[in-house]
Amino acid sequence: MQNKDLRSGLEDILEEMGVVDIEVKLDRPKDSHHGDMATNVALLLGAKLGKAPRAIAEEIVSKLDISDLGIEAVEVAGPGFLNFRISPDRLSSNLRNIVVEGEKYGKSVEENRGSIMVEFVSANPTGLLHLGHGRQAALGDAIASLLEWTGWSVNREYYYNDAGVQIERLAESVWVRCQQEMGQEVEIPEGGYSGEYISEIARSFITEYGTEVGSEPSVKILEKMKELAVSQIRETQDSDLETFGVDFDNYFLESSLYGDGQIDTTVEALKRTGKVYEFEGAVWLKTTDYGDQKDRVMLKANGSPTYFLPDVAYHMDKWNRGFKSAINVQGSDHHGTIDRVRAGVQALGLPPGYPEYVLHQMVKVERDGKEVKFSKRAGSDISLRELVSAVGVDVTRYFFLMRKAEGHLVFDLDLALDRSDKNPVFKVQYAHARMCSIFKKGEINLNQEFVQSADLTLLKHLDERELINQLLDFPRVINNAAEKRSPHLVCDYLEQTAGLVNSWYHSGNPNRNPEMAVLVEHIPTRQARLIMAQAVRTILRNGLQILGISAPEYMAREMENKDGE
Repeated sequence: MQNKDLRSGLEDILEEMGVVDIEVKLDRPKDSHHGDMATNVALLLGAKLGKAPRAIAEEIVSKLDISDLGIEAVEVAGPGFLNFRISPDRLSSNLRNIVVEGEKYGKSVEENRGSIMVEFVSANPTGLLHLGHGRQAALGDAIASLLEWTGWSVNREYYYNDAGVQIERLAESVWVRCQQEMGQEVEIPEGGYSGEYISEIARSFITEYGTEVGSEPSVKILEKMKELAVSQIRETQDSDLETFGVDFDNYFLESSLYGDGQIDTTVEALKRTGKVYEFEGAVWLKTTDYGDQKDRVMLKANGSPTYFLPDVAYHMDKWNRGFKSAINVQGSDHHGTIDRVRAGVQALGLPPGYPEYVLHQMVKVERDGKEVKFSKRAGSDISLRELVSAVGVDVTRYFFLMRKAEGHLVFDLDLALDRSDKNPVFKVQYAHARMCSIFKKGEINLNQEFVQSADLTLLKHLDERELINQLLDFPRVINNAAEKRSPHLVCDYLEQTAGLVNSWYHSGNPNRNPEMAVLVEHIPTRQARLIMAQAVRTILRNGLQILGISAPEYMAREMENKDGE
């Protein structure tokens, strides 16, 4: 790739100049008239080398072998910026490479970087998946895909909190609903669950075990209710995630930590560290020794574990399964658990910073500027299932991904229901479908000879050059998004690319017909533009695939736009 070759060439020159500890960063200038690539590295070296940045930039230029690096021209601008213009031959070669590599373009060619676990969703099996779970599902799945594209072997895991107080409250809530279904006046317990789905579970229980419900919640009957409720809710959650296009490699049950003795093993291991003490009947861990704000209770005075202890045991299990790198994608309400979990595993010998966390803010749905909230079946906020039913999987996933995870997300239902290019996901999908329509209407099938013989140096227009540079930026964007765990960067890139595609096929085309812009009478120009069109749909398809979003080849309104484009 041009970017990598140029960077390595600049780094070699800097090494000759005695600079070995600086990273050369190449960016595309905001104004394409200034060139294809630019760097401010000379400005960063002024103090280090004791020279004026412009003089350093001129020295770098004097040492550059521009032909070897595929550079047509280089200039020093302003106080010491270096602007590069890539040679037509190098641009052509790189553009052709997109078409040749196809669905593999942008994927890392490095050796496997190792195994990494991405844990996400991990909703308690006590209710329907809400919008926070949905955002987490989209984020976790996209982050996992980005890691796969950049050389990681990824394991997607779902952790079921199927033990503890909330599960007991679930069973008690089902018992109350059973009583109500049978005409008794009984109140839902404090902290219980009241959605319509609880009534559905209660009716199922009555159908199967009606004579066993009784007038008192016995241990035996509550256990049966718990098993049925967890089973039905898990089935519903799994179905919703399948509809949402999210699959997991493994499901881990919190209850298994108790069943196989890992909780007890973790307690004994922590005691051996010398970081455990007793106070007021409870057992504490000195988490403050590892940066936590205060020490944490491991075991309550009655001997039962706090939430903190199973989390430590679970993450030790991750490590022991070989996942020396792990990412937890969770809601921002988990912020308080980070230090205590990390402190617990550090006490047992794991490195600081394990596991890594990506925390996201919650989602608010608005329509006509007003919040849409209540869901009768869920008993609280609108459920993921309801939102997907209203706007579709692609729109829901894209909207969940197009903002930074740490930022609050206002889901604009009016925009989500808009079928024009104003809707960002349709803008990208329409651009892909338009490129596909060129090949379909022209009955064109690219073969290897066609791809290799096309004269891509004919793509000289400024719009074409800018679009080529945008397409070639795809691998860098993917790597950057993966490193920052930020799928929204891919959304930004795809929308920018779609905008440049629109400019390209509308350029000099008064009829605004994409086929006319590409299928011109001059055969060499037509061939070059077809390669460009194929490269566009390759990049858009690959980007959408990473986000878990479809890349349709035909859309009913693909030629229509409310803006009249």
